[in-house]
Amino acid sequence: MRILGIDPGLATLGWGVIETVGGRFYPVACGAVTTPSHTPVDLRLSMIYDDLSRLMDKYAPEEMAIEELFFNHNQTTAIPVAEARGVALLCARQHGIAVEEYTPMQVKQAVVGYGLAEKKQVIAMVTSLLKLPAPPKPDDTADALAIALCHGQNVGSARYRYEKKNQNKTEDTDRVGK
Repeated sequence: MRILGIDPGLATLGWGVIETVGGRFYPVACGAVTTPSHTPVDLRLSMIYDDLSRLMDKYAPEEMAIEELFFNHNQTTAIPVAEARGVALLCARQHGIAVEEYTPMQVKQAVVGYGLAEKKQVIAMVTSLLKLPAPPKPDDTADALAIALCHGQNVGSARYRYEKKNQNKTEDTDRVGK
């Protein structure tokens, strides 16, 4: 399965594409979408959409994993990040890509084994798990790869498959009843 991980942001949106085969993870590509700070927000969001759309077309991910918003320190950036996150969700929907969301704690737990891990620990584990020659830069890219790895581990679990199977049955029942 090919997974696109997204670490949302308006100035820098990290992305990473991994492939899972038989419980192993392989890096495909990673990077960051950046937008100039003195550009109107609507234009920046459009730039993010266009770049993500090109990435989705090029790498054809089957699923996208994105970080849920959690603002503990700098709440002034919450709205622009939420807007960039919304653009990523819309882009995935328009490309027919299934989306899963993970909290920062879930990502750290999955990648490092400790939900309160520090950023440098996450970067080290991403580098190790994907056998990268060097830590991904910028940090947003490493975070995006960590989000993709979290989803890759989750998708491989029996619980995930069970919940997805039952969720689809519920959705089918809801559609029939309408």
